[in-house]
Amino acid sequence: MSVNKVILLGHVGKDPEVRYFDKDVAVANFTLATTERGYTLQNGTQVPERTEWHNIVARRGLAELAEKYIRKGMQLYVDGKIQTRSWEKDGVKRYITEVVAETIQLLGKKPESTEAPVVAAPATTAPDMQAPPPAVDDLPF
Repeated sequence: MSVNKVILLGHVGKDPEVRYFDKDVAVANFTLATTERGYTLQNGTQVPERTEWHNIVARRGLAELAEKYIRKGMQLYVDGKIQTRSWEKDGVKRYITEVVAETIQLLGKKPESTEAPVVAAPATTAPDMQAPPPAVDDLPF
């Protein structure tokens, strides 16, 4: 058995770039920053905060959600899976590791005229087998 599951809670680093492919299939790409707080060790050593940048890929309905609602600076909950892909450019093989979103939830203050939607990709397991994403208050950070 193996598991490939990622849960992120962070802030959008740039507005999504959305492209449409054959049969109007949308794909959105954007970055999400997660930050670990800094702290002080018992001996007085300061450990600074550390920000990690994640490349997020959203497809189909999630890409359309990203195009309509997601903007730089917004706080998001994203769950999905890690995917690494490679390509060749100028004779050099390049790699990128991405998080393929399965669920995106907009967090923080809601715009006055718009509900903050929660959208999940089509389930690959039976609907009653899926657990809903945790409430923000239940997260340990």
